[in-house]
Amino acid sequence: MLHLSKVAVGCATAEALRMRIAGRAEGGIVRVNTRYRPTRHAELIGGSLYWIVKHRLVGCQEILRLEDRDDGRIDIVCSAELRAVTPMPRRAHQGWRYLEDSDAPSGDDDGSGLGTLPAQLYGRLAALALV
Repeated sequence: MLHLSKVAVGCATAEALRMRIAGRAEGGIVRVNTRYRPTRHAELIGGSLYWIVKHRLVGCQEILRLEDRDDGRIDIVCSAELRAVTPMPRRAHQGWRYLEDSDAPSGDDDGSGLGTLPAQLYGRLAALALV
């Protein structure tokens, strides 16, 4: 299975991301627009869109389909349910990036304790390449 990762620009916490998604949900779905259709779009259906907040993957939504817009852009149509995952370090990037299933975090606790660190401390440790 193939997934995408995307930075939640302007969200300082996972809770802020959850509120943003809830505010944009219509009929159980959320549309995330992007400029280009992913080349591997067929592999993404049923995968997840993982969100990066403060250099950590913190949650994901199921990708239901991709739709063309009238303005030439693409909507990534996702489930409105944001599932929390064990935070995992990830550098910020522009747009989206593919995420292989083997590299995607699970909802299970990995026992490292990294998920319990405050976001600010985790960000500082990540900047120093310590996590």
